[in-house]
Order: sequence, then structure tokens, then C-alpha cells
Amino acid sequence: MVRAGGFLHWGVPHGVAPSPADWTPDSWRACRAAAGLGPIPEYDDAGALSAAVERIAALPPLVTSGEIERLRQRLAEAAEGRAFVLWGGDCAETFSDCTSGAIAARLKMLLQMALVLRAAGDVPVVRIGRIAGQYAKPRSSPVETRVVGGREATLPSYFGDLINRSEFTAAARRPDPALMLEGYRCAGLTLNFIRALLDAGFADLHHPENWDLGFLSRAALLPEQREAYRRLAERVSVHPPADPAAEEFYTSHEALNLWYESAQTRRVPRRDGWFNLTCHLPWIGQRTGDEAGPHVEYARGVHNPIGLKIGPEMTGQRLARLVRILDPHDEPGRLVLLPRLGVARVRPVLDDLVRSLSAIGRRGLWVVDPMHGNSVVTSRGVKTRSFDDVLAEIHAADEVLRAHGRRLAGVHVELTPLDVTECVGGAAGIGEDDLPRNYTSPCDPRLNYEQAMELAFAVAGLLQGRGASVSAGSR
Repeated sequence: MVRAGGFLHWGVPHGVAPSPADWTPDSWRACRAAAGLGPIPEYDDAGALSAAVERIAALPPLVTSGEIERLRQRLAEAAEGRAFVLWGGDCAETFSDCTSGAIAARLKMLLQMALVLRAAGDVPVVRIGRIAGQYAKPRSSPVETRVVGGREATLPSYFGDLINRSEFTAAARRPDPALMLEGYRCAGLTLNFIRALLDAGFADLHHPENWDLGFLSRAALLPEQREAYRRLAERVSVHPPADPAAEEFYTSHEALNLWYESAQTRRVPRRDGWFNLTCHLPWIGQRTGDEAGPHVEYARGVHNPIGLKIGPEMTGQRLARLVRILDPHDEPGRLVLLPRLGVARVRPVLDDLVRSLSAIGRRGLWVVDPMHGNSVVTSRGVKTRSFDDVLAEIHAADEVLRAHGRRLAGVHVELTPLDVTECVGGAAGIGEDDLPRNYTSPCDPRLNYEQAMELAFAVAGLLQGRGASVSAGSR
């Protein structure tokens, strides 16, 4: 947990099981021998890899076990409806993002969204950022082909700054173990600055320079939307809601590069089990959720809360097996289920998944990811997402869960404080013709600042039981 005033340490929650006896931070390597590392390329310099891993293992942890335990408690509260999870950030961070301006802008956006949700839902908001470590990204293809100098050239895909470089050259695309050390350095600098900002009162709504809702006057909202947003904004800014978690902020990233993750996995004094100390909440991606694969093997043994991305191909039986592997003791706050199904498939697939978990006596901690299942490619070959589809999937997931007596515990979105034009729709009226104007993401399209704030107000409407009236104008 990143919290103003420094670190807090909390005891292990009652009943939490230690790491399995048949597990070590390196037991995933036996799975790797058969399956490789899945969606990322192998390092070809064993000596350089060993040196980088040993150095990272000797460096101080980026987060503490006490912070991790506190997040587990917060997630357990969210599962019971006593908190709501806002989880967001860039698709993939870059090392060049490690600047004071970029970090402050990302933090400010998430804090503003959280305060809107807090005012509407009347429950604490658990803020989790895709930040300080989201430097690795799986790709749909291990290689990329371009025309260079009139000839086709095929090179490894760009897998994020933690693994290789984006320039389309053989040297840049070669996986480089030294990038893991640079990733650790940038993650540490980012965390330190976030802590300093929170300690200085950055989350305090009484600092007007940190609370800008100017997008309400700029966005092309329908009259009923503008009035609904205006009332909620006025409530937030005039009467800032009290929040016991107001100064807490947690970090997350996909546990894709297991050399990096396991190097910072260690025991800590006076606690049972092993902790991944690169972030508070690592997650397993859709491409790395093989039950017998190295990523599931690694994740089953760490004491952190674990996120599990769930794609539309997931069956209820397979999800039940994964849940039993990753959370065998049904520990509160241990496993976050992240359905990323797409608006066209969310209802039937999620219904099947919830039924299958109910059959084994599990309720699940459900945080919907409405971004990844709604990616489309325009007629001009540009990858984008529809704001309207994103919002519709959130509402559909909420309705399915409520029909089963479950609750939507949060949302997980890819967004940026920048004025990008990567996702179509929303009150700003971005269309396909607008996408080339400022499309900067190296991987997936993100909501821009105005779209992100509009989404926060729409989800706030859902939490207040009036989501249909707030979102009707953007459908």
C-alpha cells in the first residue's frame, strides 16, 4: 500500500494459508521446460540473464508485505459490498513515462475518478494503478513483419520496455536482461514519487488545483447528462466525502516476465509464505492462464492477491479448476476475477461462469474489464474501442451478477490523462476519422481524460441505481 506518512504493517488475516509446501519461487521453471514462457521470447544470453536476476534479487523490495496484506483486506471488503475497486492505467508503461509530470497526471486522474465513485457509492474506493511496473505486454503474434528498404523483414514483436525495445531493428528487438534492472529502477522512482505526492496532500479535495472538472463545460453532453454530472460534481467538490482509504494507493502489473517476478519473491520476517514484492497485485493474463503453465504455477504460491483475466473462450469447468489451483482455501481477498468478454458475449459467458463457481461453493470477487473484449479494427486498419461498448459491458456484467445474487466489485480500465484519440464515442464525439489526430499508444487504445471522467460519472450513476439515465444519451 502506498500511503501518506509512509508504510503501515498489518498482521496476517485470520485463516490465511501459507504458500504451498511443494512450491518455490523457481518451481515455474519446470513448467517452462515444457511450455516455454508462453507469449514472450526467450533470452539468448544465459550469463547476462543470471546476472540481472541475481542483482534484482539482492535489491530492496519495491512494496512491503504489510501493504499487500492490507490490500487483501480491502479486496475482501469489496467482495462483501463494503468497498468498490477502481483499477486503471496505461495499457503498457514505458520507461520514458517515468517523469514527474506523467506520474502526477496519472495519479490525479485515478484520484478524481475514485472521488466521484466514493461520493456516489457511499463506500470506500480501493485505488489500484496499472503503474510502477506495467512494462511488459503480451502480443498476439511473436513476430512482426514490415517492409524496410523495399524488402520484407520479420523480427520479434515489441513486448514492452521490460523485455525489448520498440525500434524495428534486430538489435532493439532482441530480448535484453538488462532492461529488467531499468524496469526495477523506474518502478522504484515512480513509487517514491507517488508516496511523496500523497504525503503532501495530493489526494485532498481542498486543494483546488488538483480537482479539475473543466471537461464538464467542454464536452458535448446532452442536457440530462450534463445536469446529472453537474449535481454529482457539486456534491463532491463542496462536500468531499470522508474515506478511510483516501490516502491508500496500490500498484499492479501483469506477471508476464517470471524471471523478474521471481527475483523479487521472498520470505519476510514474522510472516508465513512467500511474497512478490515488485507490486501489490500481480495478475495472470488471458494468454498465460494455462492450468499447467509456468504463470499459474508461479502465481499459486505467492501470498499476494492475484488477478485472473478471463476471456470469452473460458469455460465454467476450466475456471473452476483454475480457482481451485489459485485459491484452494477460498481466502478472502485472495483471487480477483477479471472477465474481459466483450459486450456481445458478456451475458451468456458470464452467466455460465458464475453458475459453475456457484456449483463448487464459490461466489467470486468480480471486477469487470470492459476494454479488452471490445477491441475492433476499423476499415482503415486502426485498432480502437468504443466507449459505448465499454460502458454497456459494465452494465451487462452488473446485471448478470445481480441476477445471481452476486455483486460487481469494481472496474478495470485502460486510460490515460492525455488528450489522445484512440477510443471512439463518448460525449466528446470522437469518430473513426478522428483517430489519427493523436493516437500514441504503442499497444492498445486507451480512454482519454474526458472519456475516463465520463466513465467515472456513468459508473457512479450505476452505483446510485440510476445508471440508465446517465448513460442513455451516449448509446
